[in-house]
Amino acid sequence: MTTLQERPNTALLVIDVQQGVVASAHERDTVVANIAALVDKARAEDVPVVWVQHSDEGLEKDSDDWQYVPELPRRDSEPLVHKNYGDSFEATDLERVLAEAGVGHLVVTGAETDACIRSTIHGAFVRGYDVTLVADAHTANDQREWGAPPPDQVIAHTNLYWRWQGAPGRTAAVTETKEVTFGQRG
Repeated sequence: MTTLQERPNTALLVIDVQQGVVASAHERDTVVANIAALVDKARAEDVPVVWVQHSDEGLEKDSDDWQYVPELPRRDSEPLVHKNYGDSFEATDLERVLAEAGVGHLVVTGAETDACIRSTIHGAFVRGYDVTLVADAHTANDQREWGAPPPDQVIAHTNLYWRWQGAPGRTAAVTETKEVTFGQRG
């Protein structure tokens, strides 16, 4: 289905589940447990797990807050993509990593829903990828102080509109952790 015809494979993308990013995130423990279950499932099925790690002036590289949460240990053999922008493709080697693995379909998890998750799913889609957002494996912090809706509404809205996203030759889907099938799209 992807417009990336020579890329039949699927990868699990784990975005920014870093200590300082998710410390106070909505349903943090449940979301992290769901991501851990997906990582285990992907590994068992030899599906690539690609880790994305953000840094900027508020999230300094090598700080404690920058580290991935301890519940999600990355294997040395799994790619780690460092980024400085919301879209995980911008100024990173993510495209190269996915091309080398023949990946045309992304199963997306992580944080934050209204920033890096949203930017990355759109960025992937416009680059030709099929994108499945895991409804119960992404989270956001409470940004009501700056005019955002409560985090549960941000997450629900993103799940709602992504379910109906469309473009020629690509698919967008939303599914629950327990329904993820890496061998099938959506």
